[in-house]
Amino acid sequence: MYMENIQILGLKGTIDSVSETLNLIDGIKEDSEIIQLLNADSIASRNHIIHGVNQAILAFDRCENLAKDLSVEIVLRCSAQRQISKAFEILGLKEGYMNLCAILVNSKNHTSELSEIFSLDDNVFIPDDEILMKIYKISDIEIKNMSLEDIIIDRITKLTVNY
Repeated sequence: MYMENIQILGLKGTIDSVSETLNLIDGIKEDSEIIQLLNADSIASRNHIIHGVNQAILAFDRCENLAKDLSVEIVLRCSAQRQISKAFEILGLKEGYMNLCAILVNSKNHTSELSEIFSLDDNVFIPDDEILMKIYKISDIEIKNMSLEDIIIDRITKLTVNY
């Protein structure tokens, strides 16, 4: 599966209705494009997302995907989870004000359309270590040996190894 380009945007905004927001996003993209919104509070860094997206693409290439849809596979891989429901608990959208990460795959530049709905803000990629340790159940012992980003990336990689 050839991926021409991957864009990662930081956004902030209020979600009044998850389904209405998803419909708005669907209206922006073309059929062959992916625009996946994630809860940025559950993200350690851009590298975390790049690794998750790459692992999702590789999973499809190897026929080792856990989901039928690449956008759902991206959520699974970025959350380091095998269960879709757990993945969306970690990275899914919720009603209210949110820090968001938009992942655009094989997509035109939809920055202007997304900035009409949300505010562009790369500060959403500044991680809160305590929150991330709780979300990903990372112990104090683990954090002494590796960075949070490296621990999460390692767990994403192990999804494939443990297949």
